[in-house]
Amino acid sequence: MQTDKPALAPWFALALGVCIVDQLTKLAASAGLEYGVPHALLPSFNLTLLHNTGAAFSMLHDAAGWQRWFFSAIALLVTVGLCWWLTRMDRRDKFEVCALVFILGGAVGNLVDRVRLGYVVDFIQVYYQQYSFPAFNIADSAISVGAFMLLLRSAGLGPRAPTLN
Repeated sequence: MQTDKPALAPWFALALGVCIVDQLTKLAASAGLEYGVPHALLPSFNLTLLHNTGAAFSMLHDAAGWQRWFFSAIALLVTVGLCWWLTRMDRRDKFEVCALVFILGGAVGNLVDRVRLGYVVDFIQVYYQQYSFPAFNIADSAISVGAFMLLLRSAGLGPRAPTLN
């Protein structure tokens, strides 16, 4: 069957690549860093191994344990929804597809942690003087970049897909 949509396989491979890089860096951080001990790399930039049982910015981290499966279910629904969206959208719009793929790869990376470990491994810490941004990881970064790309698109910015004549 002939279709004018480019193949999805390379995009899913990119999402898998994001997930693999995320998992490898989390394994390296877990193996090489002592929990909670900052290792300065640059001014205002540390590597600090932390475990996040909550959502973004450790929201609900102190709940009784139900949040593991709640956030896993949300991540699974987001993953299924993004896959469905990707199969139905105009894949010539590489900017938007890339944004969704980054979010997908990051969501799966954090989902793997939640299901396997019961928490998400965070290890990147950015701070200025006494102000510290919550620790994060590669998956969180990919999700943030993808979300920013979607915000740019919704504001009418970013490259557009070619139109059909």
